[in-house]
Amino acid sequence: MSAGGEWGWHCEWPAPAKLNLFLHVVGRRPDGYHLLQTLFRFIDRGDSLRFEPRNDGQVVLARPLPGVPPEQDLTIRAVRLLQTESGCDQGVTLHLEKRLPMGGGLGGGSSDAATVLLALNHLWGLGLGRPRLQALGLSLGADVPVFVHGRNTFAEGVGEEFFPVQLPPAWYLVLVPPVAVPTAAIFTAPDLRRDAPRLDPGAWHPGLGSNDLEPVACSLYPIVGQYLGWLRERVGEARSRMSGSGACVFAECASEAEARELAAQLPAAWQGWVARGLEAHPLEKLGI
Repeated sequence: MSAGGEWGWHCEWPAPAKLNLFLHVVGRRPDGYHLLQTLFRFIDRGDSLRFEPRNDGQVVLARPLPGVPPEQDLTIRAVRLLQTESGCDQGVTLHLEKRLPMGGGLGGGSSDAATVLLALNHLWGLGLGRPRLQALGLSLGADVPVFVHGRNTFAEGVGEEFFPVQLPPAWYLVLVPPVAVPTAAIFTAPDLRRDAPRLDPGAWHPGLGSNDLEPVACSLYPIVGQYLGWLRERVGEARSRMSGSGACVFAECASEAEARELAAQLPAAWQGWVARGLEAHPLEKLGI
C-alpha cells in the first residue's frame, strides 16, 4: 500500500495463506459436494499480485504457472468472471509472485483468485459488495469466499457459511513436505470419514477438533505423516495439524521465540517457515 494508505495500480496486492485449525467432514450433498466444518485462520505469509491495466480487453498472466493451462488458472478465471458479471471491457496483465506451494493445503490459488476479485473490483471501480464477490468466488472454488470475506472464521456448508470467531494471538511453524497433494484424491478416497458429529460454532475453542482428511492423506502420501509425526513428538497432537487436504502441516506456538526454536530443530533437508497468525486479511478494510 502507498504511504497515503490508498490501494492503487502501483501497489503489490497481498494474497495470504490460510490454515485450517480443524476440519471435519459432517456429510455429503446429493451432488457429491462434501459438507464441512472448519476454522480458517489467515497468516502473514502468502503470494502477491500486481496489476497492469490494458485497453484491449485481454487477460494475460505475465508468468504462467508451470503445468497449469491458462484456461484452468484461477487468477485468469477470476478476471474473466468479473468481466462477464460486471460487463467491464477493460483488460489486465497479472504479475503473480508465487510463494505458497501448490498442493499444499494453504489456499494459495484460492487466495490469489480472491485478491484478483477484490483488487480489480476496486481498481476498475465496479462497486460490487463483498456478498456478491463471495458468490462469484464460490463458483471458482470452495475456499475463495473466505478470502473475500476477509475475517478469520468458523465455516460450514461447502465452506461458504461463516460465523465470527475471535482467535488469540499465535505463531505457527509450517512445514512443507516435498509432495503436492491433489484435493480430489483425498475427497474421493473410499475410506474418508464423512459422518463427523456437527459442532456448535459458538462452542468451538482453540484446540477443539481434528482434521478428518489427515488419515487419508497420510496413507496415500506417507511423507505427510512423517512430517506431522515429527511435530507431534515435540509439541503434542493437540497443537499440530495438517492444513486442508495437505500436504503442509503446522504446529501452533504461543510465541515467535517458541516457533523459531522449534524451526531450528528441523532436519537439514526439510523446508518450513515461521508465520504469525493474523487478525484479518490485509484487504479486509478495503472499503467494500
